[in-house]
Amino acid sequence: MEAVLETRGLSKSYGSRQAVRSLDLSVGQGEIFGFLGPNGAGKTTTIRMALGLIRPTAGTVEVLGQDVARNRKRVLPRVGALVESPALYLYMSGRDNLKAVADVLGGVPAARIDEVLGTVGLADRQRDRVKSYSLGMKQRLGLAIALLNDPDLLILDEPANGLDPAGVVEMRDLLRSLAAQGKTIFISSHVLSEVQQICHRVAIINVGELVKVATVEELVTSHGEFTVVVDDPPAVLELL
Repeated sequence: MEAVLETRGLSKSYGSRQAVRSLDLSVGQGEIFGFLGPNGAGKTTTIRMALGLIRPTAGTVEVLGQDVARNRKRVLPRVGALVESPALYLYMSGRDNLKAVADVLGGVPAARIDEVLGTVGLADRQRDRVKSYSLGMKQRLGLAIALLNDPDLLILDEPANGLDPAGVVEMRDLLRSLAAQGKTIFISSHVLSEVQQICHRVAIINVGELVKVATVEELVTSHGEFTVVVDDPPAVLELL
């Protein structure tokens, strides 16, 4: 597959602390790719480098075959992103939030706004103020904003974070439908079951280092030695 997102030796340090260490990833066109790791593993730092929001200490990020650091203006209009909680104007309607972002992008046709509202299932609530939205609706509105420019690549940081079970299912179905339209989706998460349900391949990162890249099937059926760290080993041994 042609690589849509690729990192080579990507590293980021904050003083003596190394947040990301020599990360090599390749995400193919049309994949739903999971980026899995505990909180603080370096996932959001990696995403911020991929979007050109922070500069790497070493290494490169290529998006759609172009170096992000050197070609941001050419590359980023083809990328949609939802990083952490979406920044929304709570006193405005969902539609007006989209219009505000569309103006910043240089203008988006009203038909495109209608289309993304329908895609994320907010057409019926588009005139309501965002402060009346549930958390899941706000996440979907954030995704609608990411889709405004009809991107080739979607980068989503914990898109199901804080959602109730029904909201998680809605988000999962929505992402599957977007992938079916040919979009490449890069999802970070700290929940294995979440990426297991939707992703084709998964990269595991821990303390800034890549641990493994595998298909979901390989990941859940693999055998080997495992280390389990617990707070109270004598109690665990007694239970066993």
